[in-house]
Amino acid sequence: VSLSSSLIAQNPKYVRAISVKKLFLDFQSQQEGGSISAFKNYRHGFEIGVSNRISDKISLNIAGKFGVVQDSINKTDRTILGADAVLQYMFYNENSNFVPYVLGGVGVMQEYKGNHDMMVPLGAGVHFKVSDRAFINWQSEYRISLNLKQNVLHHGLGIVYMFGGAKDKGGEVVKFKDSDEDGVRDDIDLCPQVKGLPELNGCPDTDGDGVPDYRDACPDMKGSKELKGCPDTDGDGVSDNEDECPNVQGSKLNNGCPEKEKFMDKDNDGVQDKDDRCPDQAGSASAQGCPDADGDGVPDFVDKCPTMAGEVSNNGCPDKDGDGVSDNEDNCPDKPGLKIYNGCPDTDGDGMDDFNDKCPTMAGPVENNGCPKISREDKKILDVAMRAVQFDLGKSTLKAVSYKILNQVADIMKRYPDYNLVISGHTDNTGSASKNQKLSTSRAKACYEYLIAQGIDESRMSYVGYGESRPIANNNTLRGRALNRRVEFNLVPAK
Repeated sequence: VSLSSSLIAQNPKYVRAISVKKLFLDFQSQQEGGSISAFKNYRHGFEIGVSNRISDKISLNIAGKFGVVQDSINKTDRTILGADAVLQYMFYNENSNFVPYVLGGVGVMQEYKGNHDMMVPLGAGVHFKVSDRAFINWQSEYRISLNLKQNVLHHGLGIVYMFGGAKDKGGEVVKFKDSDEDGVRDDIDLCPQVKGLPELNGCPDTDGDGVPDYRDACPDMKGSKELKGCPDTDGDGVSDNEDECPNVQGSKLNNGCPEKEKFMDKDNDGVQDKDDRCPDQAGSASAQGCPDADGDGVPDFVDKCPTMAGEVSNNGCPDKDGDGVSDNEDNCPDKPGLKIYNGCPDTDGDGMDDFNDKCPTMAGPVENNGCPKISREDKKILDVAMRAVQFDLGKSTLKAVSYKILNQVADIMKRYPDYNLVISGHTDNTGSASKNQKLSTSRAKACYEYLIAQGIDESRMSYVGYGESRPIANNNTLRGRALNRRVEFNLVPAK
């Protein structure tokens, strides 16, 4: 089972694993003075165990095993039982499907109704990824006998299943951030804000040639790895971006051109074929002999905005706010921002861009949509206000006793400028429904107008009356009707 925790290190979404292995045991050749490479007269065994990750690359593995070995003198089979405690150290890449490791630890072996022995297992192994949780493992050990002086050569082939989410210091299950939702965690994603491929460390490969865009000299044209992702149309070993005659085979010494072709201009656009990226289509010199409908110097076949003049650095697309993110990909094209936020700023610096932040000027956690959480004390004030605001009987005139709590509501509004307030009036079922509807609306409006008088911008508030339609208690009792006569104050993000 020592194989399993190394896989946890490779995939830290999980911290525990269970495994089963088939063992191949060679006691005899080692007892008879054979070399470590001699693997004969082996017997079979099985192992099952569990493991837990200690750190990123080190794990502790506890395994139990049983098997059959051959006595070197009597040539008889003997049943053995054993247990190991092993530490492993991994040499791995986070996205690798092939992970080597080394191991060392202590173990005990007990013959059935016979001797027991302390052992020191030393060895190495490798994991092969099958799925997100499942792995195949091969492991070899040389087990040094401390008591019986009977060293053992030990091999194993097994499977591992991982489980148990990693937890932080507070005991919460760790959720790894994946901003671009490409299946590769941000901390190991070489392109964390651009959706890519796991096999390319989370980076995109626009032309699908196996060379990630950040290393591809021709990211929009499928090519070969040998030519840095660029095509070689004429197959002369000179990539088209460096070939002065990309459609005619030539020599590397002549920049991909045969001597006689060097000064041809088949499309008569004034750009010689050796310099013409579109030798069969008349174009402009500024676009290297290719058509350029918007005249921005970016040929139409690579221009992502062929009808809108833009910058060469933005693949022919405009960038009005000059933040390096083209308008067609910029969620905030009129405000300079950051590429990691798709061209939007993060005004309050809370890690959520203004485009998605419901409170862009006040820092707040991502799970609350970028808004600060309402404090427990302020929530209590709003809850008390629901019961404390009082009116003259059957009217919408506020009693003086209500002013204190409404002033506290106004103070809350001033503390949370990125929140709006929804004021809703409610009545019991005494009287007609239509009168109750009007009364609840006028009472909500009275609170609204009082808060305006305290300096709260009316654009940050709204009011509504629900009459008797939303009771919170039984209208058949005095207490229930009293609870149903209320005005609720609910804070909501302004954006």
